[in-house]
Amino acid sequence: MRMPGTAQLDRTFAALANPTRRAILTRLAQGAASVMELAEPLTISQPAVSKHLKVLAEAGLVARGRQAQWRPRSLRAEPLKEVSVWLDGYRRFWEGSLDRLDNYLRAIQEEERQSG
Repeated sequence: MRMPGTAQLDRTFAALANPTRRAILTRLAQGAASVMELAEPLTISQPAVSKHLKVLAEAGLVARGRQAQWRPRSLRAEPLKEVSVWLDGYRRFWEGSLDRLDNYLRAIQEEERQSG
């Protein structure tokens, strides 16, 4: 399995660090939207949304389309898959740690039961 590059992970995590950008990605997961549509539920201006979209685009998380006069933005989830691959190693670590803890606790309980 190919591990993602550090630079891409850095860009993705930097983009995901902001709650407004995460909200934008959540909205784009439902389908393409214009800047105006993305700004509507947020408490920030359209220019601020555009700045957030620029960060997301630089991280490869958002693509800009063109349909006549409409310039929809859409989600590009590939960098999120790379984050998932990176996190998978840590998931296995924690699962192994929890399995070892479970075995240890079972052994202690068995010892206590046998000693009365």
